[in-house]
Amino acid sequence: MTTQDDDSTLIAETRAWVDRAVIGLNLCPFAKAPQVKGQVRYVLSHAADPAALLADLIAELERLAEAPIARIETTLLIHPDVLQDFADYNDFLEVSDATVEELDLDGILQVASFHPQYQFDGTTPDDVTNATNRSPYPTLHLIREESIDRAVAAFPEAETIYETNQATLERLGAEGWAALQRQCRADAVAAQAAEPGKPD
Repeated sequence: MTTQDDDSTLIAETRAWVDRAVIGLNLCPFAKAPQVKGQVRYVLSHAADPAALLADLIAELERLAEAPIARIETTLLIHPDVLQDFADYNDFLEVSDATVEELDLDGILQVASFHPQYQFDGTTPDDVTNATNRSPYPTLHLIREESIDRAVAAFPEAETIYETNQATLERLGAEGWAALQRQCRADAVAAQAAEPGKPD
């Protein structure tokens, strides 16, 4: 079980990854607005097994479905203590999709995937293009279908994002990606130090 300080650091590092990778590298052209407006909910799950994670996922799906979009646009459910192996995580995504249907939220919400070991079909583990979906910790991204529809309408060539992201990561290279990860960790430490009541 992580301490409260550890919790804050893990969330801060994930937030830094969104700022520097997802937004900074423009991996998702639609991510900046909700981040700037404070409409991204960052949640740390202390689940140590898939059953506990599923309970947290259900709670967050229901919370997102009930919340006004102006308050919560999207949710990142970070779960560092379970499904660290990407194959296990990938299997859990089927459970996630089935759960969305069981909650009658199909067509309303969907779950996207980010993982430190993320690997696309047909790639090797060290292929830098996998980094487009590599988060600091295993993370389930809960998204409103409404947000996707609005984003696609504003960006008609959304199907080209995948290829553009691959090219971006190839230009950045493995060393550049490693440097970005180090910066995210440094950002998290700096954010923690800057919190009120934290020692200098």
